[in-house]
Amino acid sequence: MAKFSTKTNPKYFHKSQLKFYFILTPIAMFMMLPIIFIFSQAFKPVDELFLYPPRFLVRRPTLANFYELFQVTRSSTIPVSRYLMNSIITAFFTVLLTIIISVFAGYALSKKEFKAKQFIFTVNNLALMFVPVAVIIPRYLIVQSLGLIDTFVINILSLLAMPIGVFLVKQFIDQIPDTLIDAALVDGANDFQIIFNIIIPILKPAISTVGILSFQVAWNSAEASTYYINNENLKTFAFYVSNLTQATGNTVAGQGISAAAGLIMFVPNLVLFIIMQSRVMNTMAYSGIK
Repeated sequence: MAKFSTKTNPKYFHKSQLKFYFILTPIAMFMMLPIIFIFSQAFKPVDELFLYPPRFLVRRPTLANFYELFQVTRSSTIPVSRYLMNSIITAFFTVLLTIIISVFAGYALSKKEFKAKQFIFTVNNLALMFVPVAVIIPRYLIVQSLGLIDTFVINILSLLAMPIGVFLVKQFIDQIPDTLIDAALVDGANDFQIIFNIIIPILKPAISTVGILSFQVAWNSAEASTYYINNENLKTFAFYVSNLTQATGNTVAGQGISAAAGLIMFVPNLVLFIIMQSRVMNTMAYSGIK
């Protein structure tokens, strides 16, 4: 038997694979350019930021932009670390609760029978059509009626409604055979045992995807801090960065500060996606139980 069952066996290198490298390597390099630029821009000194014609890569890297970013808050009673900690706490609980809600809702919509099931799923899908700015007023009225204005918890609660998470998990659970669930019920397992012992281990790719999406929303969102919170101690780093870049963006030093702040906002998303990328690809391919 030949060593290679196919000429593109991913476990071994074969000369027939060279054509893929010739095609994909330039594409990958082109797609890397924005990432390289973000890093390069953040470490450029002021004179390189305003150099004409502009340079793509930094020649004399410096940490001055990051130093200036943290120096801005020295005149304030609230350090930048407070904003960062608020964002970290918000992102952590948002990811955790979004995953729990998506898994439980997806399981109920996929494997349970109850009235208005299809209607609820349709409403969830319709919610995908609305951008956040279109529902700012009704959201504010709801938050106000619940008495959550100027509370830290609203940073988290305002981000928990994630229709795309429920949709992805539900579609993934649909691929799990009903016979597997029925067998567990016959053995005496309840819904919680089925979810934690059967569903969640199978759903790891989908859960990773929902986690990444919810983290990106939580880390980059300044909506709650802008519309629902007046106390600066409760606001997030995304709000701080947006205000900072607006206040200093037209100044010479502000360009470097904006670049440094943009890199800090970008790196966590990049690292998380690199770690979870294989599971994300599995989810997008709907690779459940075959």
